[in-house]
Amino acid sequence: MHLGRPPVTPGGPVNSPVVMSSTFQQGGRLMYGRDGNPTWESLEEVLGGLEGGSALVFASGMAAIAAVMEMLPVPGRVVVAGDAYNGTRRFLTDVSGRGRLRFRTVDVTDTAATLTACAEVVEAPGRPSGAPGQFGDRGLLWLESPTNPLLAVADLEALIDGAHQLGMDVAVDNTFATPLLQRPLDLGADVIVHSATKLLAGHSDVVLGATVVRRDDLVESLAVRRSLHGAIAGPWEAWLVLRGVRTLSVRVERAQANAGELARRLAKHPHVETVRYPGLPDHPGHALACRQMRGFGTMVAFDVAGGAVAAEAVVGAVRLATAGTSLGGVETLIERRGRWAGEQGLPPGLLRMSVGIEDVEDLWRDLDMALQVAAG
Repeated sequence: MHLGRPPVTPGGPVNSPVVMSSTFQQGGRLMYGRDGNPTWESLEEVLGGLEGGSALVFASGMAAIAAVMEMLPVPGRVVVAGDAYNGTRRFLTDVSGRGRLRFRTVDVTDTAATLTACAEVVEAPGRPSGAPGQFGDRGLLWLESPTNPLLAVADLEALIDGAHQLGMDVAVDNTFATPLLQRPLDLGADVIVHSATKLLAGHSDVVLGATVVRRDDLVESLAVRRSLHGAIAGPWEAWLVLRGVRTLSVRVERAQANAGELARRLAKHPHVETVRYPGLPDHPGHALACRQMRGFGTMVAFDVAGGAVAAEAVVGAVRLATAGTSLGGVETLIERRGRWAGEQGLPPGLLRMSVGIEDVEDLWRDLDMALQVAAG
């Protein structure tokens, strides 16, 4: 609530202003708008404080992901969750096709198998061009927990520790959990990535990304990537996220409570086959989530009986929830993830739902009605 605000002065503003300037007068700390902006810095102070590190904001979550990957030597070596964010996997596929890096997908819920894959990647022939000690010179383990969209839970502490013993660096996409529910830097991660578009901003009105690190060399390297590649946030977009993050705790509290209640009811619904929510006691990662997280999040995934046709019918029948592909806003969004390129390996009837802050009884009536309609 109180980070990223101007100094307390009589008659001064409570909120940081939007600084709309591409150029700054010589002699000061800032010179040009591609390298810094006071509005960015206010938001970076907040995000860094929440995650316990130094934050940099980027034009989008994908820009932040790309900046991290671009720090790798050529050819980079990446081990990534098989059900990681679709954009991450598409980026890896694109750059690997041009020889920029090589990647391997794993089931991150299987800690032993994931670390075995990491060891094989580290020992694979063909050393990267990077100098010893360069970020990712022995490979990068890219983690999500919970994963997107299957909501699987990875043992972050064990995976981070195991990867470090092999000499690998570790990045964690913390978009789903947010720093309120999980702080991967405290577990040893080298880099945190956020799509600030989602829960951090919280109102479906801005696109922005961020990285958070504790190593000074990574702050400098990421800042260079941001400037040289031009992946900079607009001051207005940064201000919108700064405003949105002020209500993060109350939004997450309400949406998470709704998500838990809907997950429990969906688990008993006759037209639902499987519910994927770490807060359910029968979720495979429930015990780990209880130990690793401070809450179970706002995302629920469930498999509709009847497969893809029935799932699409549910999406078409809802009236309060919105059919949409993003997440983390105050409104509930729902979609069948298997409809997108690169997601064909998912259960055909899987729906991903980003639960909002509406009245939970209204949401349940809407979902129940749509499931009944889909069932015929």
